[in-house]
Amino acid sequence: MIDQIKVIADRVRELRDILEIEDTALAKKIGVSLEEYRAYENAEDDIPVGKLYLIAAELGVDPTVLLSGQSPRMEDYTIVRGGKGVSVERYAGYRFTSLAYNFKNRDMEPMIVSLLPTDEKPELVTHAGQEFNYVLKGCVVVTIGKREHVLYAGDSIYFNPAIPHGQHCTDEPSEFLTVINE
Repeated sequence: MIDQIKVIADRVRELRDILEIEDTALAKKIGVSLEEYRAYENAEDDIPVGKLYLIAAELGVDPTVLLSGQSPRMEDYTIVRGGKGVSVERYAGYRFTSLAYNFKNRDMEPMIVSLLPTDEKPELVTHAGQEFNYVLKGCVVVTIGKREHVLYAGDSIYFNPAIPHGQHCTDEPSEFLTVINE
């Protein structure tokens, strides 16, 4: 987990350096303080997914490049076989698998998110666009602003991710499909 955070941070820093973009400029563009941005690049703090997408946009790359080190190659369609998506563990107990990582110029980011009950409630995040969550198994608590919504397998929620939000599970491992349009 920590190694993966460091690898992603290294990719961001290396690409920013190659493009000769100052860290101060990139921090301002993604809406964080310089100190917070430097903590991302030094792998002292994990880069939230929403911020990672903003960084990718500012660097002119697909987020897949930052997450996996590879560029998407497909233009007309892509198939991801069961269990073969690009998996990233963002922090203990929260892992997501990208289901369209190999499709160029995606407008949506479909992912399977796996949660473990041993995880603490995540910090709430914000990002642009719209988000859809569909619970595949277990029980997922979706926090949007100050409200918590308990969802079970088969339940879904569609919301504005500009509102601080986060997901966690209760007492059993859980999975949900999320589709983010930024």
